[in-house]
Amino acid sequence: MALPWALAVLSLLPLLEARSLGCANFTAAPMTNATLDRISGKWFYIAGASHNPEYLEFMKTYQASYFYCDANHTEDTIQLREYSTIGNKCVYNFSILTVQRENGTITTNEMGREHIGHVWFTKDPSIILFVYFPDDKQKIALFFCADKANVTEEQMSEFHEAIVCVGMDKSEIMYTDEKQDQCGPLEKQHEEERKKKQEEA
Repeated sequence: MALPWALAVLSLLPLLEARSLGCANFTAAPMTNATLDRISGKWFYIAGASHNPEYLEFMKTYQASYFYCDANHTEDTIQLREYSTIGNKCVYNFSILTVQRENGTITTNEMGREHIGHVWFTKDPSIILFVYFPDDKQKIALFFCADKANVTEEQMSEFHEAIVCVGMDKSEIMYTDEKQDQCGPLEKQHEEERKKKQEEA
């Protein structure tokens, strides 16, 4: 099963109701081709916090994780390839996220359940914050992703600011450790297979 933040990520509905003055630095964006292009690429899951018991269980098992988003503007879909290290083993997951431009969401169904998230963009284009249940303090979850495994103090500070603005405490944050990644060999194998297919096409 893919990570909750990676499953249906990226609902870009306005979050005005969920935001306070303390969240002024975090903005939602409409669902556009430019937005999808910004999301496309490789992202590392750095840290997260949640009041949702289901999400907490997932977060506790992840030692390291990164994923690729490949947006298709014509079909309104995103291919999600996720590489996660769990129990010192690499777990690979592939899924298709469906883009609904009319209401600004991207959703997927997992085990009969629909997962929907929200995205907060900051001024730094190399980080993205995924927010779940922004209006429910009992279930709220916030995930911090970056385009590099090692983030700066400034980038981590933005995440800490977001944690506070949604009403959680920094002590609730769980971090991943890129040094524990076991997926490098599989990722390399997949890249070689992709290149071979492209050459044969």
